[in-house]
Amino acid sequence: MLKLAGILAGYTGPLTVCIVPFTAIQEGIRKNCPEDYFTLLMRRSMCRIAQKIALRNKCGAVISGESLGQVASQTMEAMACTRAVLDIPIFRPLVGMDKEEVVAIARRIGTFETSILPYEDCCTVFTPRHPVTKPMLPKVEEAEKGVEWEAIESEALRNLEWIEVMPLAVNS
Repeated sequence: MLKLAGILAGYTGPLTVCIVPFTAIQEGIRKNCPEDYFTLLMRRSMCRIAQKIALRNKCGAVISGESLGQVASQTMEAMACTRAVLDIPIFRPLVGMDKEEVVAIARRIGTFETSILPYEDCCTVFTPRHPVTKPMLPKVEEAEKGVEWEAIESEALRNLEWIEVMPLAVNS
């Protein structure tokens, strides 16, 4: 992830990566929520946390790399359920691109090879066998009732790690 940030910093200049400890949140979801909602509930939690970080840093929006229909959590219905937790705008610059377009951009800017390296992140470890693809907001809100979101998300926010990333040289 930091190597990807270094490559992107070649385009943006030095940047700061904020690492959010998410294990307790994942465990809370796993213990208290229906499996088919795991990914969607994680994304909702990530958005709530991202909004709090954005507001603390005087940012007026959250930006996401979602591309419509690429995975179960990126259907129109799922994206609407994720958006529902935010009070600030969410920008999705890749939303209308298909996978080939995103891959072509990643190859052009030098992030593709790094982005496909094997890495067990929260999305791969907690992937449900049969994720809900057309969620209804009332059912999503019901599915997340068993978790003390404020407590576990506040704990994650208390333990953020900020890393300054300088541009990396990329082989063209």
